[in-house]
Amino acid sequence: MDRRRYLSVSSALVAGALAGCTAPATSQVGISADAPSTPALQPNVDDDTLDELVTGTNTFALDLFDELRTADDAENLLVSPISATIALAMTYAGASGTTREQMREALGYTLDDEQLHAAFNELQRTLSGRGKNLDEDDLPSDYDEADDPVPFQLSLVNAIWGQEGVPFRDEYLTSLGNHYGGGLNQVDFVENPDGVREAINAWIADQTDDRIEELLPPGSITPQTVLVLTNAISFMANWRHPFDEEQTEPAEFTALDGSTSTVQMMSQDVQVPAATVDGAQAVELPYVGGRTGMLIVVPPAGEFEAYERTFDVERLGRIVNALEPQRGYVNLPRFEFDSECTLEQSLAALGMPDAFDPDTADFSRMADLSATGGNLFVDQVYHETSVSVDEQGTEAVAATGSVINLVSRPPTLLDANRPFLFMIRDRPTGTVLFTGHVVDASAAQE
Repeated sequence: MDRRRYLSVSSALVAGALAGCTAPATSQVGISADAPSTPALQPNVDDDTLDELVTGTNTFALDLFDELRTADDAENLLVSPISATIALAMTYAGASGTTREQMREALGYTLDDEQLHAAFNELQRTLSGRGKNLDEDDLPSDYDEADDPVPFQLSLVNAIWGQEGVPFRDEYLTSLGNHYGGGLNQVDFVENPDGVREAINAWIADQTDDRIEELLPPGSITPQTVLVLTNAISFMANWRHPFDEEQTEPAEFTALDGSTSTVQMMSQDVQVPAATVDGAQAVELPYVGGRTGMLIVVPPAGEFEAYERTFDVERLGRIVNALEPQRGYVNLPRFEFDSECTLEQSLAALGMPDAFDPDTADFSRMADLSATGGNLFVDQVYHETSVSVDEQGTEAVAATGSVINLVSRPPTLLDANRPFLFMIRDRPTGTVLFTGHVVDASAAQE
């Protein structure tokens, strides 16, 4: 493999709180995630529980994609729902009340909380182990371990960045540490928010092979920020059956709007899992090791939009169940594109609007802010992706950043809900210019 095939997904959740509710700390720039990144608890999850989690996350994956694709069907689109759901699972661990219930429904969580987080722990461990003990038969015949890049890698890592002095709940931090490996790294957003933002971005860039250099844009971290949750998923893989570059030739591609263009079309005669279901052609191209693959579905000509609108987890299941080894030509264009979108409107449309409402969001299990009168809510969710597919394998990156702010709710100083006096005065001299009272506010509004 001439260049490294790398898929990295990075998610960041940023929580903000009232300035003044945290104790000032020493400014930290050039920080790194040095807290433990491996989940502290070895989960005990059976196959049925893990299957239930995956069913729910796959449902969320297709629902989210369906919401996003309607924004601009004519554009190429790539999203990473596993990045979003892991990041949001860490957020969900701090949710309560209606906010919690809406998130469960929208994100496809059907397990109880203890099982849910344990299952995410198991899923991350399972995925991270995919690249271990590769069969030598899957490696290229000329593969040299000392000189060639690793042909397959899949790993997940999480980290928490929190403002010193903020009263995060022990139960919340313990849950993240036990199941997501997100050890708390204490930082100072108050004194140097942009410096910490740049440092977090540098950590994310390091986890994603410098493919994601600025997940958190300027202004996303402020002195009111108290928490940033980060997740990075890294995937590197060669095709199990690489395409021969000499077989790549110019070919015609018909776009969604009916226009045609000439593209570089890869081609190979290969035996791979394939099926025709509901008139759509489907093949799954395995990566080295055979445990992961790219499922490609080509709907009937002229029916793409109608087909995609009905592509749900049930249809996905029918296709996967119908796949059988078949021999024939696979023609696939090289492709490479970037995609940017925001997720908050789509997530709200999927059924969790309260998480984005400053007045109704309830993340009280995340931190005890009763003394400040503040309330955490999700402000924005950023999602950026990039993908490149060629004869040797797949390279892609994705980043998710969910900004959680705290709306200020200071103590009530005055509640003029009954008769009151008022005066207009000159402050420097103390001279009263007008004085009056209101005993019937309703009459005063006619």
